[in-house]
Amino acid sequence: MGGYTTSRNMEENMQLEIKTISLTLPCRLGSVNCYLIECDNGHILIDTGGANRRSELEIELESAGCKPGNLRLIVLTHGDFDHIGNAAFLREKFDTKIAMHKDDSGMAERGDMFWNRKTSRTLIRIIAPTLFRFRKSDRFEPDFYIVDGYALSEYGFDATVHTIPGHSKGSIGILTASGNLLCGDLFENTDKPVLNSIMDDLDAVNASVEKLRSLAVNTVYPGHGKPFPMEQFMKSNR
Repeated sequence: MGGYTTSRNMEENMQLEIKTISLTLPCRLGSVNCYLIECDNGHILIDTGGANRRSELEIELESAGCKPGNLRLIVLTHGDFDHIGNAAFLREKFDTKIAMHKDDSGMAERGDMFWNRKTSRTLIRIIAPTLFRFRKSDRFEPDFYIVDGYALSEYGFDATVHTIPGHSKGSIGILTASGNLLCGDLFENTDKPVLNSIMDDLDAVNASVEKLRSLAVNTVYPGHGKPFPMEQFMKSNR
């Protein structure tokens, strides 16, 4: 079942509320996190989960006060189907926009989760659209592309986009002014904070981790698992 937890922070006089919406994946593959940001003038949704739990996501959004007219933007951390599966549906229902990095956009446009990736396993390529119920009607073109350094302040969210490739070429993280990092699938914390078990480019992963060492990251909100202190990961991976 879906569910959410809440943490509140003040972002330079902007009220910020982060709701973690956890949606179960098919075939007992765990769960995936979506993050709903409540700002002074509406909401921003980070990732959308898979289409297999669409009705649960709708219930969670409604209970959080997110409705047509106040969902200002959907930001996708990368192009995997368990993160983008409801984006097209929500854009139409909530009359909002979708933003993601160009290097992953072909996954959404073509319905190919392995587009622009180095590795490609034939069997997974065949079953992924069915497993995550990513149909032709779920394909979409982003309304605009976001790049490294893109500021989300115009949407009432004091946060900056940082490119963190490795899991995919177009993976991004969103770092808030108070040091919360919504990282997509660079990290996971289903047992303990670790790098995601599925990586496309290990050299890029290492470069992304080094990049984050230079940033003021306090708490990490991963795509899978619970939030954790960045210091906890860094200490165990020196």
